[in-house]
Amino acid sequence: MLMRTDPFRDLDRLTQHMLGTAARPAVMPMDAWRDGDQFVVEFDLPGVQVDSLGLDVERNVLTVHAERADVDPAREMVSAERPRGVFSRQLFLGENLDTDRIEAGYSDGVLRLTIPVAEKAKPRHIAISHSGNGHAISA
Repeated sequence: MLMRTDPFRDLDRLTQHMLGTAARPAVMPMDAWRDGDQFVVEFDLPGVQVDSLGLDVERNVLTVHAERADVDPAREMVSAERPRGVFSRQLFLGENLDTDRIEAGYSDGVLRLTIPVAEKAKPRHIAISHSGNGHAISA
């Protein structure tokens, strides 16, 4: 399962998202949900080229990097509201997720990650043996 961050970091993200700066653009919006034995995470990254995307996993921290190119200085901009520059976001993943089998795809400006639940974290049935008559029973 995805672990939530502390409220002060969330407040910082919200402020960044609302205000952003040229040096540190607004964060990338994200949705995350559980779908059976996997977690799905989607990031909105319109206008970002696939070759500027990067994913790194270290222990249980997943870092997503993206870059939206600056506007051509020769262009006379009438409006420039979309954040540009380098974007980065970290997700703290629970120990119950299998970070060795993360799959990623990018289509229509959406980066989609699929993170399977680790086998050791999946519910399993355990047989109970009974020493009185030697028969195993199922719980």
